[in-house]
Amino acid sequence: MEAAPIALSDAEYRMFRDFFKAACGLWFGDDSRFLLENRLARRMRQLEIPSFAAYHYLLRKEATREDELAAVIDELTTNETYFFRERSQLRALIDEIVPALLARRHAGPVNVWSAGCSSGEEPYTIAMMALEAGLRPGADLRVHASDISRRCLAKAREGEYRESSFRETPPELRGRYFKEKNGLHVLSPDVRRHVTFTRMNLLEPARFALLGPLDVVLCRNVIIYFDRDTKKRVIDSFAERLAPGGFLLLGHSESLIHLTSAFELAHLRNDLVYRKPSPATPPADPRHSAAFAALRRAAGSEGER
Repeated sequence: MEAAPIALSDAEYRMFRDFFKAACGLWFGDDSRFLLENRLARRMRQLEIPSFAAYHYLLRKEATREDELAAVIDELTTNETYFFRERSQLRALIDEIVPALLARRHAGPVNVWSAGCSSGEEPYTIAMMALEAGLRPGADLRVHASDISRRCLAKAREGEYRESSFRETPPELRGRYFKEKNGLHVLSPDVRRHVTFTRMNLLEPARFALLGPLDVVLCRNVIIYFDRDTKKRVIDSFAERLAPGGFLLLGHSESLIHLTSAFELAHLRNDLVYRKPSPATPPADPRHSAAFAALRRAAGSEGER
């Protein structure tokens, strides 16, 4: 007989909410309390832990925190994504941003980081688009990808995807870069070898140094899960790590309004993006951020049609 479900008390809810915010930036508002309770209870049943208090103690123990935090994050996050998501922005990256950065440097590839890459569709899309544009991954650009979820990174490294990942993929590219095997679509090794995956917590900026100097950061549809203070903390870390003149690409529903003045607006042919000013260029007036956010949402709607 299955045990009766246990309920999360008000004090326990606040305890876990604050713990996850501090540990990894995930924010669970009052409307997410039921989800938090169910997902935690599921993990506790797997470990045969009888109470929320006992599980909280386990999470906080230094000896077990890293492994168990990774496991419970896999329970708490959905990580839905697909290839060629918000394609207009990716066209701006490949057709405009990377060539412009290459033109002004003496040597070395453009370093692109897909932060919060989930199961790998975004960085693999970048590699495919670069190949299609005649760029040389590894020589012209280097694609790094990270996520906090070990489950997602394992799936990304396997490069095997279901039909739901292809809702925006051009048929000719699907045929060129994927082969069907046992009901799954397996990505070509010629694409997979151009992406380096690393497990990374966006609240641990000291680890960003592992990626080397960065020219472009894509953090799309990630900070919407953070509260305002955590968003600011993460964006400030990106600004510190990006080279002057580097770019930050957020999801079309996200903006930097009231968060930072460390970036200016760059109106490209394909999309609107954020750019870290070079020393000769003053930051943009943050009062324009609201109008910018509206323009980006409009551009995203047109690009997805």
